[in-house]
Amino acid sequence: MDSLITAAARALAAGDPLGALNRIALREDAGALALRGIAMAQLGDFVRARALVKSAARAFGTKEALARSRCIVAEAEIALASRDLAWPAKALDHARAILDAHGDHVNAAHARYLEVRRALLIGHIDDAARMLAELEPDTLPAASRTAHELIAAGIAMRRLQTGAAHAALERATQAARQAAIPALAAEVESAWRILNTRAARLIVQGKERLLRLDEVEALFASNAFVVDACRSCVRENGASISLATRPVLFALARMLAQSWPGDVPRDALILRAFRIREADETHRARLRVEMGRLRTMLRAHAGIDATPRGFVLKPRHAREVAVLALPVEDEYAPLLALLSDGESWSSSALAIALGASQRTVQRSLDALAASGKVQSFGRGRARRWTTPPMPGFTTALLLPVELASD
Repeated sequence: MDSLITAAARALAAGDPLGALNRIALREDAGALALRGIAMAQLGDFVRARALVKSAARAFGTKEALARSRCIVAEAEIALASRDLAWPAKALDHARAILDAHGDHVNAAHARYLEVRRALLIGHIDDAARMLAELEPDTLPAASRTAHELIAAGIAMRRLQTGAAHAALERATQAARQAAIPALAAEVESAWRILNTRAARLIVQGKERLLRLDEVEALFASNAFVVDACRSCVRENGASISLATRPVLFALARMLAQSWPGDVPRDALILRAFRIREADETHRARLRVEMGRLRTMLRAHAGIDATPRGFVLKPRHAREVAVLALPVEDEYAPLLALLSDGESWSSSALAIALGASQRTVQRSLDALAASGKVQSFGRGRARRWTTPPMPGFTTALLLPVELASD
C-alpha cells in the first residue's frame, strides 16, 4: 500500500474525510476508489459513496478477497446510514467470514455491528442483543467500543432498562474521548439526550404529567395497573397483555382506566371505541360482547363491572390505575419517530422497520408532506424522506419493538 493510501486511510479513521480526499481525490485505482467512497459517506453523499465503493469492489475482483470483503462491509454501512434496509445479508455474512479468516477481526466485528444495528432499527431486540453478546469489545479500537456501547444503550432503552443504558453510555463517553472522533462524540451526546428527555405522559385520575424513561421504568416496576398506550398493552407487576391487534378492546381499556375510579357511560364507550356518531341497540349489544372479551383477557388483573349508566374498572390487586400515553398523540407517530432521527429514509425502509406495506407507508408520507411535517428529495428509487428531530421528547417508546404477551 503506498503512502498516500495509508495517509488517507488514517485521515478517515480519525474522522477527517476532507483530509483523505485531498490525498486521493484524482486517483482511480481500487484502493483510492474505496477510500473516496468512505470519505463521501462521511460527508453525507451516500449515493456517490455507494457508487464509488461498488466500483472499488469490482476493481479489486475475486482474487483480492480481503479487500473486496472490506468494500462489501463499507457498502452495507452506507446502506444503513442511508436507511436502505433491504441489503443482501448473505453477502455481508460471507464478507465477515472472509475477514475473520484473514485475521482482520476489527472489520469482521464492524460487519457484525452493522447487522446488530439493523436488527435494532427494525425492532428485533432479542436478535440484536444475542448478536451483540457474541462480540468482545475489549479487544477492539476505541471507535468500535463506542459503537458497541451505543448499541448496548439502544437495546437497554428499548427494553426500559435505564440503569443499564446509563452505564453503557458512560462507557461510550469514555471510549469516544479516546477515539477523538467528533461525529462519534456527537452520537453519544444525542443518546444521552434521548435517555434524559421526557418520554411519555402519565394520566392518573384526570391529572397529567410528563415522565422520563427512568420514571416509566419505575412505573412498570410498581404494582400499579397500567394501560400502556405507547405499546398498546396492559401491564401489572411485570406481566404484559398485548392488545395491539385488538384496537377496540384497547380503546375500551384505556377509557375505563382514564375514568377510574369512576365509570364510563355506555354511549361514550361506543362512540369512541366503534368510531361512530350515534349509538343504537345493535351497538350496545356489540359493546356487551366486546366487554365480555376484555373481561376474559384481564380477568387475572382486573374485573369490569356494569353500572346503571355504563362500566367501571375494578383492579384485583393494584391500588392505582394509570394510563401511559405518548407525549404527542398522532396517527402517524411511529412513522414520525423513525424519521426524527435526522436521517433520510426510503419508503421501502420505513415499511420494513414498521412492518407495514410500502403502499400504506407511502400514503402516510403523502399526508404528512401535505401538512408540512415531512419533506422529500430525489425521485424514483432515490427518493428519500426526512424531518427535523421532534423537540422536547424522546422517540424510544415510539420505535418498533417486539413485545411479549401473556
